[in-house]
Amino acid sequence: MAVDTAEARLEERWRDILSVHARTMCEIDRVLHPHGLGASDFEVLDMLASESTGEGDHCRVQNLVGRVHLSQSALSRLIGRLEKDGLVERSMCVEDRRGVWVALTRKGRDLHSEALPLQRQVLALMLAG
Repeated sequence: MAVDTAEARLEERWRDILSVHARTMCEIDRVLHPHGLGASDFEVLDMLASESTGEGDHCRVQNLVGRVHLSQSALSRLIGRLEKDGLVERSMCVEDRRGVWVALTRKGRDLHSEALPLQRQVLALMLAG
């Protein structure tokens, strides 16, 4: 029988968090699949929509890196796929040649609006506690 220590409770709580995250991401993947999106795709579109509220607004890719659960290279590949699908546009930062701007296209904004209620329903269901 395991001793109920603070460390064991902390570890159990951490595993519960990981489990909820995994189940939630899988469910978001499932409901967004008919729209051609995965959970990570939607997460990036959602961040861009909240960062850039107007047509033509953009965000530095570097600002997204610490906010998504992807490495910088995985995020760059994901943005490349979104760009190929016509959902985002990338451009070079004039002030800093190493920087890259990314912006939602009209198509990306429309798809985000369509998928947003589905993702929020999953979050409400999975995180209801």
